[in-house]
Amino acid sequence: MTTIRPGLCSVTFRALSPEKIVELSAAAGLEVIEWGGDVHVPPGDVARAAQVAKATTDAGLAVASYGSYFRAGGDEELTPILDSAEALGADRVRIWAGSVDAADATDADWAPVIDRLRSAAAEAGERGIGLALEFHSGTLAATAPATLRLLDEVGSPHLSTYWQPTVAASVDAVLEEYRALAAHTSAAHVFSWWPAKERLPLRARDALWTRFFGEAAVAANPPRDALLEFVPDDDPALLVSEAASLRGYLGV
Repeated sequence: MTTIRPGLCSVTFRALSPEKIVELSAAAGLEVIEWGGDVHVPPGDVARAAQVAKATTDAGLAVASYGSYFRAGGDEELTPILDSAEALGADRVRIWAGSVDAADATDADWAPVIDRLRSAAAEAGERGIGLALEFHSGTLAATAPATLRLLDEVGSPHLSTYWQPTVAASVDAVLEEYRALAAHTSAAHVFSWWPAKERLPLRARDALWTRFFGEAAVAANPPRDALLEFVPDDDPALLVSEAASLRGYLGV
């Protein structure tokens, strides 16, 4: 059975240094870190990326991915992002499918995003790096059907998707979304927000996470990584208990 790796998104603690995040993650028994491109590893700063990579591996951790804020359909260059990912040793970069929610999008909104995703996936693939869509409202990857449409129309083996529970949706609804995307899901962002964006401990939504990890563990293509994203009150002192909950769901 494939083991899903427990990890952390560095954006959980934007105010902390990468070195402190590494220390906290190792102490909490996590295995991997997704390094964010907004604060900790800026795009194109390959020297910083290399430093963060070394700090990560020296602590016995691995780099899960590079969490970028590249939005397909705009005029942003992907190359500096790939340079940083490569220096990090990340083989996956998280990206965003435009800036329009799928529910509001017209064909004119879809076309440039699909074209850009296609060229971006080709560029990344040439460097041995995969791209993964942020499954998120306000983008074309806002729902499972829309995300499947993107993946189908782009048609690249170098493009996958993340999954996370849609805010305010029921347990049954979010699990149905995961099942639709499971074959294409390379990582999950893990958090318990309820009933809307209130940040609760993971165990507050035990019914969701018990069922999700039960299904993900036996999926034909399990997500490689389960990444904690945000903790109550952004409190670093809670990482140990939140990581223990995550590891408990994973049985590691």
